[in-house]
Amino acid sequence: MYHRRMDGTSADVTVFILAGGKSTRMGADKAFVVLRPVLGGPDSDKRNFDGRTLLARALELGRSVASDVRIVGDAAKFAAFAPVVEDVFRGRGPLGGIHAALRASQTELNLMLAVDVPFVSTALLQYLIMRARASAATVTVAQAGGRRQPLCAVYAREFADVAELALRGGRYKIDALFEPARTLVISEEELEGEGFSAKMFRNLNTREELEAVRREDESR
Repeated sequence: MYHRRMDGTSADVTVFILAGGKSTRMGADKAFVVLRPVLGGPDSDKRNFDGRTLLARALELGRSVASDVRIVGDAAKFAAFAPVVEDVFRGRGPLGGIHAALRASQTELNLMLAVDVPFVSTALLQYLIMRARASAATVTVAQAGGRRQPLCAVYAREFADVAELALRGGRYKIDALFEPARTLVISEEELEGEGFSAKMFRNLNTREELEAVRREDESR
């Protein structure tokens, strides 16, 4: 049995925003890159992003589905925005962030959300959480564009042990650690059947990608 608060968010899920990485290709910290006011994004909820940062958008998404939302990254940079969890294994990429998040969590289910996927919707995150609740999976992950999306997925706390073993062994590829019998992969066909497009997982790694999405939005 799970608990839902008066505002509709879940009390049995913690959301972690993975914001620790630096982006030299953006020319700035990716978390603080500002989305243009016109940017609605392909197949997003079509809202006007109103010139907010990627971090602000990620926090909004997280807070739309859970009451406990934290940032994984440098406390000196992010403590003003939300509670922060810092990596135990520093400089090990997203897997290090997932490990730190799960070690800090008090809930069984934990949604990991990369800061650079602003086009996912609240409805999609709710769907991932619902599917995770209904299964005994260690990881609930969508497949889109021919590959899994481990940075917008739901993890059980026990995955921390798997992550730590890999980190100590110098293995950092996240989806290579997914045990088939304990992983719920939501197919692209299932997502589309529920009204979700693979384009929601489009991430922004460069200024050029940001501008390309803005131009697409303006041309519609």
